[in-house]
Amino acid sequence: MPGGKKLIRRCANISVASLALIYSNVRTQLSRLRLLVVTAVICTGCDRMVTPKHAQQLKDAETKAASGDLARAISLYESALEDRPTDAEVHYKLALLYDDKMNDPLDALHHFKRYLVIAPSGTRANEVKGFVKRDEVALLTSLSGDAIISRTEATRLRNENLSLRKELDEARGRSHIVTSEQAATPAKTKNQDTGRQTYVVQHGDTLASISRKFYKTSTRWKQILDANRDVINDPKKLAPGQTLVIPKR
Repeated sequence: MPGGKKLIRRCANISVASLALIYSNVRTQLSRLRLLVVTAVICTGCDRMVTPKHAQQLKDAETKAASGDLARAISLYESALEDRPTDAEVHYKLALLYDDKMNDPLDALHHFKRYLVIAPSGTRANEVKGFVKRDEVALLTSLSGDAIISRTEATRLRNENLSLRKELDEARGRSHIVTSEQAATPAKTKNQDTGRQTYVVQHGDTLASISRKFYKTSTRWKQILDANRDVINDPKKLAPGQTLVIPKR
């Protein structure tokens, strides 16, 4: 049967070709797999190389913040976020800097909210939620109604509001001095018996950060200011070594 033999040879040739094709495909897949493994190893090595730089940036930022170089500290934290934008702890530290040191609730809110997006169940989540509510209330109080305004405009309005408050406080202070002079001796005796705490200003302190230390919130800074009108010339520039009176809770 010559025809049968030819058919068998053709089938054999087809089987060999199929096996060769399968073998070729397997080799191709193995090569791709090896490439993926090598790429993953390289990327892992790169990530490890970034880690020391990231850690150094955070260390330098903390050092700058402690020394009062807030602008440089913020710049270093921002650089760290460029490498690792999902680092919730950096967002938290930046938020505290803006909130306590820079008196900037707008930027503080941004980083507090980024923390909650990245770490909604993080160890600081409940604390951060409280800060967010407080800063939102502070902004709503200081800005006009529900108007939609730019950040620049919001900052301008906030500064004007603070300036007006300062003028009003100074006017009240002058009125208080006149009243105190009319009853000098009784007033002094009363102040001496209040038993209020005192605090020595450290480098980098603000009224907001001192308020947080004693009251667990930065919103009571004005009470500290009111109690120390005689020693605070500029609320935004406290002098290290000053002794401030801290009103009772």
